[in-house]
Amino acid sequence: MRNILVVGGGFAGVWAAAGAVRAMREAGQAGEELRVTLISGGDDLVVRPRLYEDDPESKRVPLDRVLGPIGVRRVTATVTDIDTRARTVRAVERTGRERSLAYDKLVLATGSQLVRPDLPGAQHIFDIDTLPSAAALDHHLRRLPRRAASPGRYTAVVVGAGFTGVEIATGLGERLRAIADSQGTGEEVRVVLVDRADVLGPELGTGPRPSIEGAIDELKIECRLGRTVTSATAEEVTLSDGEVIPAVTVVWTAGMAASPLTARIPGERDRLGRLSVDAYLRVSGVPDVYAAGDTAAAPAEDGHRTLQSCQHALPMGKFAGHNVAADLLGADPLPFTPDPYTTTLDLGPAGAVSTSGWDRVVQLAGEEAKRLKQDINTVWIYPPLDDAEQLLAQAGRFSNL
Repeated sequence: MRNILVVGGGFAGVWAAAGAVRAMREAGQAGEELRVTLISGGDDLVVRPRLYEDDPESKRVPLDRVLGPIGVRRVTATVTDIDTRARTVRAVERTGRERSLAYDKLVLATGSQLVRPDLPGAQHIFDIDTLPSAAALDHHLRRLPRRAASPGRYTAVVVGAGFTGVEIATGLGERLRAIADSQGTGEEVRVVLVDRADVLGPELGTGPRPSIEGAIDELKIECRLGRTVTSATAEEVTLSDGEVIPAVTVVWTAGMAASPLTARIPGERDRLGRLSVDAYLRVSGVPDVYAAGDTAAAPAEDGHRTLQSCQHALPMGKFAGHNVAADLLGADPLPFTPDPYTTTLDLGPAGAVSTSGWDRVVQLAGEEAKRLKQDINTVWIYPPLDDAEQLLAQAGRFSNL
């Protein structure tokens, strides 16, 4: 029996496991000599692109209902080390027991993480990078009416005006107002968006910017551009220009990096810590190791590299799973061919904006884009549950379209 080990239970990891099983079953009897194991620290696939919404606890899917029907062996443990020479992975179970897992082929799909700020009072700053952190913010917001009245009780400061920052900022006013209105204090709600850049959504380009600026104006969100937060307390934040904003809610969204486990792979990494992979998602210069999702910088269309996004993580997982099984079976691998790049940005009650291409030409805006975003968030990115046939059929559709 030869072992395929997938590390990571996010979108790329789940679809890598499913893609490998699909390739094995297509190989018939030869595929029966392979075993797929997925190791993850949690029991759920967290629907991370939705953690900017309220009720984050509902944004998860039990891994066993996805992978169990196709026979993927699942190990609940946190990986602490990878030895590519010995082809072993070391992990710690919830009980604290250490264990070692051997692999013939490895897919690293442990995602990315927020770069938390190192500044005075950082312990008072929330984020929505993980389910526990998003749940902590949600709990904090719901408890605001219990706090003593203060100038910043219903003020939220969002740091970072990129994709995540804009989505959380445009939705926070509505969430805060629903909570404050129950106390008759809805007029106290205030949202402030802070970014070092001089424009909103600097990495999103000029295409969607008018829609973003229009939404910010419509929702009466205040902007502090060309600045950042330098310190925080439980009651206020101080900006780099000296302005002090009374606020009991501060959300940090600025800066992402690949999983620290990429440092355990002796391969080339980019400035985000992502491993350089070839067209088949093999880590360059490291035998038997593949990477997918936010841990990998893969070639995309028109000379671009993949982004740390769900849009790329899903197909990367499928291609990596197919190719790692094909490698063991002596079959032909498939070069990663992503769909044409698109973005769909939620703008809260102001709708949404959807773009196409790396120059981000706006295709839809307002309510039509909002319906598309809702379809993406609630239908398209979810894997089938309790249905092996449908899961494997989707694992064979390498396009998101």
